[in-house]
Amino acid sequence: MDLRAFLTVVVRRWRACAACLLLGALAAWGVNTLSTPVYEARTQLFVATHAGSDTMQLNQGQSFSQARVLSYANIVNTRQVTAPVVKELRLPTTPEELAGRIRAEAPVNTVLIDITVSDTDPRRAARIANAVAVRFGRVVERLETPRAVIATGRETAAPISPVTLGVTQEAAVPTDPVSPRPLLNLLVGLLGGLLLGVALAALREALDTTVKTADALGELTALPPLATIPFDSEAPEHPVTVGEASHSPRAEAFRRLRTNLQFAQVGERPRIISVTSSLPGEGKTNTAANLAVSLARAGISTCLVDADLRKPCVARTFGLVQDAGLTNVLIGQATAEDVMQQAPAGLAVLAGGPMPPNPTELLSSARMGEVLRELAAAYEIVVVDTAPLLPVADTVGLAPLTDGTLLVVRAGKTSREQVRAAVDALRNVGARTLGTVFSMAETAKGGYGSYGTYGELPAPRPEVRRKDAQDPQDTGVRG
Repeated sequence: MDLRAFLTVVVRRWRACAACLLLGALAAWGVNTLSTPVYEARTQLFVATHAGSDTMQLNQGQSFSQARVLSYANIVNTRQVTAPVVKELRLPTTPEELAGRIRAEAPVNTVLIDITVSDTDPRRAARIANAVAVRFGRVVERLETPRAVIATGRETAAPISPVTLGVTQEAAVPTDPVSPRPLLNLLVGLLGGLLLGVALAALREALDTTVKTADALGELTALPPLATIPFDSEAPEHPVTVGEASHSPRAEAFRRLRTNLQFAQVGERPRIISVTSSLPGEGKTNTAANLAVSLARAGISTCLVDADLRKPCVARTFGLVQDAGLTNVLIGQATAEDVMQQAPAGLAVLAGGPMPPNPTELLSSARMGEVLRELAAAYEIVVVDTAPLLPVADTVGLAPLTDGTLLVVRAGKTSREQVRAAVDALRNVGARTLGTVFSMAETAKGGYGSYGTYGELPAPRPEVRRKDAQDPQDTGVRG
């Protein structure tokens, strides 16, 4: 994955990244709020040696102090220092716990020792630091005091120590805590949240096998993407792009589908077009209905057939009667002309009719082929809304009876394996797939719709016209 693809993933998963950023900020706020403030008090000691007045003795004393000062710093945390300090200040802690809050450092090439004490009380931190400095100096001086051995073999304490530790800087009461650090914690929280969000986005992208772009769909199926239908939150309430909706980006996308479909097969334009999808809920009925409306608005006599007999939706989409339709025609109860209904823009609609017990057999029967040929003789274009390919076998038997099939794929929902399975199902029965329609896709703001409406140009008309049509606007549709 190159940088551009990675940034595309992050932008696509921006909600997850934003949520992780917010989580990191909340974590930082929690740490800053719940953490007890800790203060540090610092004191400094100077290590001096008792040496002569000449230069050689002074240099020797300086070298002696520098050589020993690192060892002195390690004594600060010992019990010899902490136990008397705890007792003297009556601290509510143990010598071992106090040792963990004391830190001593000896700067290189110096005879200085810096002592730092941390505590939740700033005044107590200063008192402890000063007490530790005094006690520490006494311990070092006692340890460095030589002992004289006399003839009796008994030791007597020498009164003078070769080194002296003096406090050069007493600890002052700190005013600002060293922990927590609100700004640093916030930056760390935001950085951690960002990294977590990016990692989560990359993981979800790796696990997500759905088709996300029309280009990816074209590469996957090796079929031409005829249109990308943008997502419209108002589509469930206004599924058909008529009235004010006819100027929307979604309506323009269906007009583009109509045009691309007419030019896709110039030599052998399909007249019976089936519309299907891999699974339910991908927008096939919406695509079939709006494609038919777009064709009718362009002056092409069009018939929309609801061949999804298990879950017919065309009649409900246009507010028509569902009880009479294709099923009645297939079983010989009526002719197509008897049950044909009128929809907006002069569109003829053949609803599904009563739900049969054997839809697969009806749709793949010779009678179904006859009905389609009769409609093709009466109308210039017949659009057939069919059942999804993968759950049932209805469309597998019906597709070869049509001139071509449109495969609708929903953006970000249909997986690549499901699309492959749908394409293979059509190919295995010898059905001709005209192309794909990428539905419910997210589009960037400021697209084509921002340029306004130019008006609608007439679509290319099929070579074969209705035999009984004398007026181009006469659809021959019965209400």
